[in-house]
Amino acid sequence: MSYWLLKSEPDVYSFDQLLAEGETVWNGVRNNAARLHLRAMNVGDEALFYHSNIGKEAVGLCRISREAYPDPTDESGQWVAVSVQPIRKLARPVTLAAMKAEPALAEFQLIRQSRLSVVPVRDDEWTTILRMAG
Repeated sequence: MSYWLLKSEPDVYSFDQLLAEGETVWNGVRNNAARLHLRAMNVGDEALFYHSNIGKEAVGLCRISREAYPDPTDESGQWVAVSVQPIRKLARPVTLAAMKAEPALAEFQLIRQSRLSVVPVRDDEWTTILRMAG
């Protein structure tokens, strides 16, 4: 299993919305590196749900429920989407500031390539963030 981080602006689509809906299409990604990450996802992979812009914090866990398929919002056919289902809210959100202050996360892609909306999370980073979340 692989781990990921998916960013969403909470005023556009929040983790609470995912909890209420039970599943969503993760679409609208228009970055080549992020597209490669979406294509690398497998059913059962888990992801941190990260609220960007407002809050700037990991707030929940979700699971990839459908592997990459054509993004229904893309008329060009170049971009892909995945489907995700919620697992649970984190006991305590983990802020970007807290992640930056944690030496074990110094190489974390969220910090090193902050503009990407989809990034891989290494096993040790995943463990560290979950520990920080309580």
